[in-house]
This record gives sequence, structure tokens and C-alpha cells, in this order.
Amino acid sequence: MASDVKKQSTGALALAALGVVYGDIGTSPLYTIHEIFGPSTGVPLDPPNIVGAVSAIFWLLMFVVTLKYVTLILRADNRGEGGIMALVALAAASAGRTPQRKVILLLVGVFGAALFYGDSVITPAISVLGAMEGLEVAVPSLGVYVLPLSTAILVALFLFQRHGTAAVGKLFGPIIIVWFVVLAVTGAMHIVRTPEILVALNPLHALGFLYGRGIGMFAAVGAVVLAITGAEALYADLGHFGRRPIQIAWLGLVLPSLTLNYLGQGALLIADPSAIQNPFYRLFPDALLLPALALATIATVIASQAVISGTYSLTRQAIQLGFLPRMRVVYTSAQEMGQIYMPAVNWTLLLAVVLATVGFGSSSALASAYGIAVTMTMFITTLLTFFVVLYGWQYPLWIAIGATGTLLVVDALLVVSCSVKFVEGGWFPIALGLAVFCVMATWKRGRDLLLEHMRRDDLQLEPFVERLLASRAPRIPRTGVFFVATPGIVPQALLHNLKHNMVIHERVIVLTVVFHDVPWIPYEERVSVEPIAKGVWRVTVSYGFKNVPDIPRALELCKQQHGLDINLYATSYFLSRETLIPTTGGGMARWREQLFAAMSRNAGSVVEFFRIPANSVIELGTRVQI
Repeated sequence: MASDVKKQSTGALALAALGVVYGDIGTSPLYTIHEIFGPSTGVPLDPPNIVGAVSAIFWLLMFVVTLKYVTLILRADNRGEGGIMALVALAAASAGRTPQRKVILLLVGVFGAALFYGDSVITPAISVLGAMEGLEVAVPSLGVYVLPLSTAILVALFLFQRHGTAAVGKLFGPIIIVWFVVLAVTGAMHIVRTPEILVALNPLHALGFLYGRGIGMFAAVGAVVLAITGAEALYADLGHFGRRPIQIAWLGLVLPSLTLNYLGQGALLIADPSAIQNPFYRLFPDALLLPALALATIATVIASQAVISGTYSLTRQAIQLGFLPRMRVVYTSAQEMGQIYMPAVNWTLLLAVVLATVGFGSSSALASAYGIAVTMTMFITTLLTFFVVLYGWQYPLWIAIGATGTLLVVDALLVVSCSVKFVEGGWFPIALGLAVFCVMATWKRGRDLLLEHMRRDDLQLEPFVERLLASRAPRIPRTGVFFVATPGIVPQALLHNLKHNMVIHERVIVLTVVFHDVPWIPYEERVSVEPIAKGVWRVTVSYGFKNVPDIPRALELCKQQHGLDINLYATSYFLSRETLIPTTGGGMARWREQLFAAMSRNAGSVVEFFRIPANSVIELGTRVQI
């Protein structure tokens, strides 16, 4: 939360950001240069092309990361929060005066979020494989063990997730500092030996390199883009660290270290073209190969951990914005609410990562699949930022186009370049993203249809309460909390309770939980109370998509702020569980209705999601056709 960020020093936050924010982009030197000169690009390995390739990497880092993300995108925060879901909510709210435009922006943004899942599968696989392939350089006879060892490391990483990362997380920053220092030192050593590589800092060499490829430019750019994978994390983790610490970490350590290492690899290749076998590990003396392998493996595990944690966070935000069904969330830290573990996401991600690792078999094969999902997400981020600049910040159209137009052109070039690798493996993250998007869109549409059906057929609350109290039904000395999705409608659970038990609670709370498209709702603004009749209140509890829902705690606010004293030890919570019946001619295709019904049946418990005491809950079922 933005207010929490201020409680820590900028230096401490910049240190913490190194491990979480820059782990992914910091491990790109393991494979980027090797892939640029791989067989699929057709780039000849000679000094002019080496200089041009390194120049292209440097200026892509400067343009996409430094200019776009560090300078512009980090300013597009949603109440201090970043990431694709926060930007979706901000862009949709900014341009919400046109309903059709808002829907389109939501769909585009959700597709961008869905693509992140494809990226989150490939990042751990390619990072760990890239690190372990150093074994082929250090001990060639052990090369056959690269794949099984990589798979074992990834499985262990996912198995460890349920224990949380609070303890080891404190080590992430210092270890990544060591990693970046090693990147800088090893690169500088080779620059000193072959200083002519420094001409790569001239952007004309990058332009000449790309122009000289002709139509093959797209294949070359598709490999160069590997150097910026992970840049989206700068924006996604904005809420955890704040803009200033992320900027300081990038400009103060990460960018200089990456620049020196890429220049060093280029210098090495000019002096010894045979080093293309593995230019990263060939930077090290033979005696330091095994320590370098160990450090690289740790760094890639940290990078993978950051992606996994980001997937949990994105999933929880999507749930609270209504794009995914409820899932079990385990909070692994008593101090940090952002430290969560989601079993369903963890095991699904583990299965996909292992399949990708074994199926592709090497970092080079995975490199063909990497990039397309990342660059499409970058393009969508820039597109959404245009609407924020134009409608949210209310700048003139020419400024909005000037700020994002060139960025969109570059992003489009990156997307097209990575699309060249679609058949070779780029289809994999796109297929994953489309599958997730289908699930998210189906859940959102299904919930809208369900609520529309319930609003059409259900009774209005106020007239019903008047008739109910006039009937003089017996009242029992407890508080009954009845959940309802739409304010003003009689909860199904209340109707079923009256039908079967024929009593009214002394205190009746008709409770609606609303998730808003902002990251945080302050604690003091979370509850509103409206008396309806004697002993009957309508209570609305509001959360942002990063707040942790806790209904008992919210109900305590009713007394503190509104004078409604609720004895939580004498309170029963009544929930309505809908059994969905797919029908022909509904609002969705038959297969989508069946998918929605299956997701609804397997959705996580409302009790656990809202932190309601399990021994105080009564669930009453109802059948609904969709």
C-alpha cells in the first residue's frame, strides 16, 4: 500500500526491489547474446554484427525500460498501485463516459493480464535452464543432467511455496546485489581487453545492424527483445516499493551492470568467436565456473519466485474484480498481507512449467516461445496508458499521442518481430493466454447474467420487510447476517430461512460486499449502514482489489462508526449457494454456460474467502437457470 511504502527508507526499498523487481530482467544475460547469433536468426558472427547487436540491446534497454517504464509508465499509478489490472481499472474509469469504450478497454486489459500467465510459465523454465546449462561448460560430461536437475529445482521451488517467502525474501536483495556486481565486474574485465566494443554505445550501430538485416530484421529483433523480458515487473511492483526506489535501483545498479555485461560478452566474442557456445559463462575463468553456476542458479530461482508471487497477486486481484472464481488464499506472513500462497494456482503453474521445461528441453528452444506474450503485454500497457494520459490526466490529444505514439510503434515492431517465432514455440504462451482469457471472460459474463436473472426474479427488499414485520413472525435473540449480491433485493438465504425455520432474527443484517476498481478502500470508509425497519439494517462493505476481505472485522466497524452494536459471538451468517442449470438460448454459448457452471461448483469457499467463522455459517441452496 502506498502509505506503507513511506514508512521504510528509500534505500531499504531500493534494496528490496532488486530481488523482486529486477530478478527476471537481471537473468536475461544468461541467454540473450547466444540467441541473437543462433541459427534461427541468421545473423553472421563477425565484429560489425557483434557491435550492432550489443548496441541494439543497449538502446532497447534505454528506450523501452528507461524511457517508457521508468520515466512514463511508473507515473500511471492507480492510487499508488501498478500492474496491468490496476492500469485496466484506471483506464476504464478514466474513459468510462462511453460504455462501449469502457468494455473494450476492460477486454483488452484482461487479455493483457491473461498473457501474463503465459509469461509466468516460461520465465521460471527458461531462467533455470539457462543457468543450469552452465554445467555443460563447467563439466561437459554432466551436460546430460541439465534437464533433470532443472526440473528438480523447479519442482522444489513450487513445493516450497506453501511455507511462504518471508524469511528467504530478506536475502533476495543482498544476493541480487552480488549478482549484478558480478555481471558488472566480469563484463568490465573483457571490455578492458577489447575496448573497441565501446563504440556500441553509438545508436547508429544499432540502426545499421537492424537495417542491414533486411527482412531478417524481425528475427533479429525477436532475439534482442529477450534482453528486456521482465521490464513489466517495474510497473507491476510499483505498489510494493514506490516509484523512487524502483528508479534508483534501475539507474544506480541494474542498468549499469547489464550494460557492462552485454558489452563484455560482445568484447569476448570479438576476441574469441568460439565463445558463442555460451558467451555468458565463458566470461568467467575456469576456476570460477562452478561458483558462477551456483550464483546464477540462485539468481534464477529468485527471479522465478518473483514471477510466481506476482501470479498469486494478479490472480487475487482478478478474483476481486470479478474475472475469476474464488480460490483458496493462504496468508504466509503475519506482517505482510501481500505474502500469499494460492494452492490451485501453484499446482497448475507447476504442471505447466514442468511440461514447458521437459517439452522444450533447452533455453534456446524456450527462447522461441519467449517474448511474444511479453511484448503483447507491453503493447497493451502502452495503449491503456494513452487513455489514462488523455482522459485521466486530461492532457491534450497531441500530448497524449506524442507521449505514447512512438512507444506504441516500437511495441508493435517488437510484437511483429516475436510473432515470427510463432510456429517455433510462440504459440505456446499465446495459447495459454487465450485459454485464461476465455476462462476470465466466461466467468465475468456468467456472473453478470446470473445477477441479471436474480434482479429480474427476486423481491424488492423494503416492501418485503414491511410485510414481514407486519406478519408478527416470531423473533429469536440472535443476529442474522444474510448475504446478497445486489442491494435492494431480498437475499435468497433469508427467504429459505423463513420458509424452513419460520422465524426472524432479532437483528437482521442484509449484507452486500462490493469490490471497487481501485486498489485500496481505507479502513474508515469501508462500511456504510442504512436502517430499513426496526431491527433490520442494510450494510454495504467496500473493498479495493488489493484489500483483504474480512467480514467479521468489517462488522466491528458498524458499532465504532454507526452505533450498530453486533455481538459477533451471537451472530449467524446465512449464505445462498446457487446450483446453476445451463439452458439453450441463454446469454452464452452452451459450452461457455457449462464451463461457468463447472467453475461455480468448484469455486472456493465463501466462508474462507471472507474469513467468516465456519461454525457460525448456514448455507442454503437454490437452483438458477442461465
